[in-house]
Amino acid sequence: MTKLSDYHKHPPKPNIIIILADDLGFSDVGCFGSEILTPNIDALAYGGEKSNTGIRFTQMYNCARCCPSRAALLTGMYPHQAGIGHMVYDAGVGPAYQGFLREEIPTVAELLRDCGGYKTYMAGKWHVGGEYPPDASHEWIQSNMGDASHPTPTQRGFDQFYGTLGGGGSYYQPPSLVLNDEVVKEVTPEGFYYTDAINDEACKMIKNACTDKDAPFFLYVAHCAPHWPLHAPKEKIEKYKGKYMRGWDSLRRERHQRMIDQKLISPDWSCSPRDDYSPPWDEDHVPDQEWEDSRMATYAAQITVMDEGIGRIIKTLHTTGSYEDTVIFFLSDNGGCAEYLKENGEEGHWPEFYGGLTRDGRIIKVGNRRELTPGDEETFMSYDLPWANASNSPFRLFKSWVHEGGIATPFVIHWPAARTLVSNDSIDEINHDPWIIMDIVATCYDLAGIHIPDSLEGESFLPILLGQTLKRRQPLFWEHQGNCAVRDGKWKLVYRRRDEVETGWELYDMEKDRTELQNLATHNKEKVKSLIQMWKDWATRCDVLPWPLHPIKDGERDWSNLPWMW
Repeated sequence: MTKLSDYHKHPPKPNIIIILADDLGFSDVGCFGSEILTPNIDALAYGGEKSNTGIRFTQMYNCARCCPSRAALLTGMYPHQAGIGHMVYDAGVGPAYQGFLREEIPTVAELLRDCGGYKTYMAGKWHVGGEYPPDASHEWIQSNMGDASHPTPTQRGFDQFYGTLGGGGSYYQPPSLVLNDEVVKEVTPEGFYYTDAINDEACKMIKNACTDKDAPFFLYVAHCAPHWPLHAPKEKIEKYKGKYMRGWDSLRRERHQRMIDQKLISPDWSCSPRDDYSPPWDEDHVPDQEWEDSRMATYAAQITVMDEGIGRIIKTLHTTGSYEDTVIFFLSDNGGCAEYLKENGEEGHWPEFYGGLTRDGRIIKVGNRRELTPGDEETFMSYDLPWANASNSPFRLFKSWVHEGGIATPFVIHWPAARTLVSNDSIDEINHDPWIIMDIVATCYDLAGIHIPDSLEGESFLPILLGQTLKRRQPLFWEHQGNCAVRDGKWKLVYRRRDEVETGWELYDMEKDRTELQNLATHNKEKVKSLIQMWKDWATRCDVLPWPLHPIKDGERDWSNLPWMW
């Protein structure tokens, strides 16, 4: 077995690929209990052709929302420290909420390139460089990208970039699409699909990187899939049509049992009850079951297309001779998304932002409209709360909350060359200890033989990849728009804020009850008190502000209506 100290003497500097899915639930891939076909992701988890080259982490956490998680993944710092304490707009309350990566915080691409000699590439969704309205013109994007409040990937350490600078949008004509530092004004009318484009560009980048065998490469593949809208090729959707007529209740039970069978979760953890906002699956409560089936079928198709592209990435690694010496990380930026896209005429901003015309001049019909079938370019739908509840099985709540349904991600690591460093049987195929997305950055530095900055919040788990036992030293913390949590050992203290209703702190023993069903706060007041203080100390250190945010006026903040957390 290779000791960490020996590894550091002669670090092999493997290639590193991080593949990030968008709004993918904990149980949405096969190797985490799903019925959705993801053979390539599953092969990474199970080791492919050779055993023990894959590891699944069952308690890896993200930061509950797309851009905060991406900021943490790129910097190894908590989102507030990186400049994205909420979203990608400037909230007017200081650098923690400025809405773009702070210049003084280096990215993993910068340090791997400048200190490790890596070639650095990115394909996909940036979403950490300021606000890009989805209806912004090409001229507006070109004139604003790269300014002080809109840093681009090529300004933050990536040698090459292809992807979108903003958040979600059409898969057929994605907004803010850029190649390096130039706006892509038109995409191929026929056959273009953003998920395929991301994966295909990633393959090109690997081929380009492998022309120089002396320098390792770092590739960040940041998908939009399966984030809304529900867009997918018809032939992919057809594979799943009818498979979800059994409904979300059955789906949650089936996934829960498969995760138990796969030894991913304890059989003592009951599946959380159906969410209060989800109706039972029967004809009285859900009369339009075929339409609901088509929504989930489209969502599943989006994941399968992503997986097929990951298969092409793996094939490219084989053809370039770089497969053995490449570490691949796969995860999601948050849990399944319960957001409901409002129909035209309903109160809300969705139609105004995402309407317009398709490439061939048809009107885009924004909203979850039951008279339309999802998938085509002229539709713009989401799969909604009940299916998201199934995606996050067996956990509670969704993206944006910090209960397990919002922050638990499937996490897979694949490194074939690890077996040359350790005996095959010394690497555990499943790791059940809690880790967080910033730790991936620290692990990348460790893999590359780069000194991990003392200021970094992330902690390296490289010893686990070398067959050793390791637990994270420091507690984990979260805050996103007033939803807060701290995880210290087996204890998790969590606060839920929804629709301006505050439910109070909840305490859970995560060894006995990871599905958060038995609130122990009333009977453990001293533990609650100590964890609240721990959370407040962290919040003060990381410049976390009370929610809702109060902009600075006349040099001061107005705390006249002081929220709960302070």
